[in-house]
Amino acid sequence: MALLLQWQAKTNLISPATLPQLWTRHVADSLQLLRLAPDAKSWLDIGSGGGFPGMVLACALADIPGGSVQLVERNAKKAAFLREALRVSGGAGQVILADIGDSVDRIVPRIDCVTARAVAPLHQLIGFAEPLISRGAKALFLKGQDVEAELTEATRYWKLNPRLHPSLTGGQGWIVELDAVERQHQSAPTPNGASA
Repeated sequence: MALLLQWQAKTNLISPATLPQLWTRHVADSLQLLRLAPDAKSWLDIGSGGGFPGMVLACALADIPGGSVQLVERNAKKAAFLREALRVSGGAGQVILADIGDSVDRIVPRIDCVTARAVAPLHQLIGFAEPLISRGAKALFLKGQDVEAELTEATRYWKLNPRLHPSLTGGQGWIVELDAVERQHQSAPTPNGASA
């Protein structure tokens, strides 16, 4: 965590207002995903930013044979932080410096679980993750108190049967779990946000 605080001084990795609750708001919030996908070894974190949940998961999976997290980040400074954090912590992962929509389709190895936190509205996240979900990945998206409104918006574009899990770290956070999604019709947004 010292590394995060050091980089936070020059690159906005997380909201400064959440620094006093770093362990519960960020670390524990990230770790709770492991209980929802206990057998998952190959993870992909969309828009990894300050490393939550991807970097935390990479550390947790470091001693698991075959465990690994691909951290997709488009901001070069944040990607540099993530690379350094992996190096220092010995986390099991790889940083992919790319726009989210440009990289998900090119992921070659099988992904067991795709995650995201504070990246985009749910309907856009589904668009990013759909190629992986269609190949068998589970999606676990950390969302806030507006989760119902985001789900309502998402159903305009996607057929889905979400499972909602209240965050174990308190507050009004939720985890949206998806095992299958299907476009409602041709107007579902593509990963870059435009309609198909």
